[in-house]
Amino acid sequence: MGMTAYLNQDAVKAQITSIIGGKRGTSFITSIVAAVQATPELQDCTNSSILSAALLGESLNLSPSKALSQYWIIPYQNKKKGVKEAQFQLGANGYKQLAMRTGQYKDIDFIVIHEGEYKGRDKFTGKQMFEFIQDDDEREALPVAGYLAYFELNNGFRKSVYWTKSKMEKHADQYSQAFNLEAYKKLQAGQIPQADMWKYSSYWYSNFDGMAEKTLIKHLLSKYGILSTELIQATEADGAIINDDGSKNYVEIEDAEVTDVPEAAPAPAKAEAPAKDPAAELFGGK
Repeated sequence: MGMTAYLNQDAVKAQITSIIGGKRGTSFITSIVAAVQATPELQDCTNSSILSAALLGESLNLSPSKALSQYWIIPYQNKKKGVKEAQFQLGANGYKQLAMRTGQYKDIDFIVIHEGEYKGRDKFTGKQMFEFIQDDDEREALPVAGYLAYFELNNGFRKSVYWTKSKMEKHADQYSQAFNLEAYKKLQAGQIPQADMWKYSSYWYSNFDGMAEKTLIKHLLSKYGILSTELIQATEADGAIINDDGSKNYVEIEDAEVTDVPEAAPAPAKAEAPAKDPAAELFGGK
């Protein structure tokens, strides 16, 4: 049964109404159909797993739109069950949105650090220091050295986490069943034949920096942030297949295989850098 027909069944519509209300039901159904059409592999997933993932996203008041990248519905091939199921994955923008809704965060952001911008640690505090290149064209032409995520609370508390690109690559290689570091390095070097490029549709391959942002924001908030009930719920569901009864199955590496991942949404245009970078001042740069 197609997704549209499935969603228009009386029992399914009643389930949707009971969870999100009748007024939002029509737009919700439209958003699910659009998400399935945008990712053809989802059409082979069980309808119930798609609906469960989407209902969780809707209950968190997040959007599956690629333009917003708040959460994704990802198709997985469950080898044990022999079926494709949809997995709920929270995006970096989803984490940031839920954090800001707590009313506790003054700022939360992520910065790609380019070669030459990391200045080591302060010898007294041990805090990492950065000095950002002001010319955007100049800095973006340089290799990526690492990634910085930070937040500041309304009470003045600040926390930042910096990972080198090498550390992020090793993290992806260890925890993502869709990523292989050796293959990634070959891809970066242009050593993958065009005929084999379809094997590298994973988001870690197509937009490594985007996945690095999600990974580091999640790590920062989970370890140091103030977590609302919504944020805890979303974090616990990240990477899970949501069952009809609300329970979660976490896809193990040996149980499933990633079959498709959404492409990265275009990055929003950045404002021209000010004469003095506030992030540099915040993290010890000049």
